[in-house]
Amino acid sequence: MTVDGTEVAPGVWVASATRADFGDPPALADDLADARTRPGWRRPEFLAGRYLLRRLLRRVRPSLAALPVRTDPAGKPRLDPGGTPDLALPGITISHDGDRIAVAVCAHGDVGVDVQLPPEQLTDAAVRRCLGEHAPEVAALPRARRAWEFAWVWSVQEACVKAAGTGLAGRPWSIDVPPGAVSGRWGRFAWLSLRTRSPVPLSCAFPHR
Repeated sequence: MTVDGTEVAPGVWVASATRADFGDPPALADDLADARTRPGWRRPEFLAGRYLLRRLLRRVRPSLAALPVRTDPAGKPRLDPGGTPDLALPGITISHDGDRIAVAVCAHGDVGVDVQLPPEQLTDAAVRRCLGEHAPEVAALPRARRAWEFAWVWSVQEACVKAAGTGLAGRPWSIDVPPGAVSGRWGRFAWLSLRTRSPVPLSCAFPHR
């Protein structure tokens, strides 16, 4: 099951798939060159993420779908305008976990997306750290549901710091996400959990308007 180019909010699109959904996808020369700089075991997931991102761009901003993707100093992917620096570019983001891939495009600013598979081993300490005051509610759930709810919350927290470009330095575990919540705010960002659209925990964050 995929989330294929859904507009989850005005000007914000998300797509998600498994690597098996498109096998060995074609790749642009620029993406192949980037892949060669990564460890061999990471190259297939890297190229699958780039392919899914470009497929989404072809749907929502086709004129930009072949632009190079560069990584900024914070490690955030960005489209490279090349010889047209004044070109208005959307925010982009890519996430991987296991065989799952997710990407997002935001027409009006930085965006973060995160896909999470429920952890096979989940400690009480991890629940307390990421859920804060909500930890007792999640800790009381049956084991499988506890892992799924934790993954949903962590996907929001990761999406937020990816949008901000801070990564773990942004202390994602400190972001308050009530269990079962489908939307919220964190600083200048709004976030959404795609609980009714995705078969696995998948969330995105983008500038609040």
